[in-house]
Amino acid sequence: MKNDESLQSVVLGGGCFWCIEAALRLVDGVVEATSGYAGGATADPNYQDVCRGNTGHAEVVKVDFDAGVVSLDEILDVFFTAHDPTTLNRQGGDRGTQYRSVVLYDSDEQKARVEHFIADLAPKYSRPIVTEVARLEKFYPAEEYHQRYFEKNPGAGYCQMVVSPKVEKVKSKLDAK
Repeated sequence: MKNDESLQSVVLGGGCFWCIEAALRLVDGVVEATSGYAGGATADPNYQDVCRGNTGHAEVVKVDFDAGVVSLDEILDVFFTAHDPTTLNRQGGDRGTQYRSVVLYDSDEQKARVEHFIADLAPKYSRPIVTEVARLEKFYPAEEYHQRYFEKNPGAGYCQMVVSPKVEKVKSKLDAK
């Protein structure tokens, strides 16, 4: 049972939002994970606009979580497991600023926690972490057909080839805890 006082949100982008959303839905304490767009200047963007790469927005997931059940660090651990934070503006075959690694925070406390987490994580990589850390200005939910995409379309080619391996990697990590 969630306590409204412990409900927090963070917005995360790490390539295609279908991957990040599916991975974060595995975490106990995640109340909702909503695919969407953020980090750009265009008001009310849609998928086609964002895919063209000229809105400034990234494909992101707004993660609402019960901090009494799961910490921001645990959310970040899953996020950084589900994508490669050392590749600039791409994840696998997805290329462009809309696929950048980004954490959009909503408080100075969150910002400090994210920056500390990244600093602790950096030595584990042979290349620099390029994850953008910025204040969330506005989150725009993606079109309904993007929500729970992996759950609704597990047999789709992209889901089989790209999303499923990331979900399995996160499952293995969570099972090992």
